Amino acid sequence: MTAEADFTRYLGECPLVAIIRGVTPDEVVAIGEAILSAGIHIIEVPLNSPHPFESIDRLAQAVGDRALVGAGTVLDTLSVARVKDAGGRLIVAPNTNAQVIAAAVQADMVAAPGYFTPSEAFTALDAGAQALKLFPAEGATPAILKAQRAVLPKQVPVLVVGGVQPEDMGKWRDAGANGFGLGSGVYTPGRSPDEVHARSKAYVEAARA
Repeated sequence: MTAEADFTRYLGECPLVAIIRGVTPDEVVAIGEAILSAGIHIIEVPLNSPHPFESIDRLAQAVGDRALVGAGTVLDTLSVARVKDAGGRLIVAPNTNAQVIAAAVQADMVAAPGYFTPSEAFTALDAGAQALKLFPAEGATPAILKAQRAVLPKQVPVLVVGGVQPEDMGKWRDAGANGFGLGSGVYTPGRSPDEVHARSKAYVEAARA
């Protein structure tokens, strides 16, 4: 299946993306397995983590047939190519960079750039983005998202990222969110696989409530 087809399927099964910022290559497979066993099947390794391309490579080899593995904090087209070479199939960014989006799409990867305003969202869509990441969600509100969803194409998934807690997810969903990116709520450096699993499970249960 294509990366976009897997993204759509996994997001439909569980509308969560695990962001494992700070993970190391030696622990990434154990952390990834803990997240998968909780029911989350989209995982991104931010590129400001230690040796991120090695982590992506190890994770993709270990769970790539059961999950969509990719990178976050992707800021340039060279990094897109390196993620692809490492086996990643998802490109997530904090910003709207048309060149990065186009490079990801041309490489048959899913581009999920960050946006905050309607202008940024439509710039991303014009460049070929298949999903949008509302970031940072701490600076927005469900009311803002609801207003944006009135003009954004209904078929484009919007993921809310930044400070999301399980108890907040219902408000965002009601406003039009299709999914959530989970960072420190699930993983921070030094957290054990068991704790990551437990935290992931709490979000999964809230997402399905």
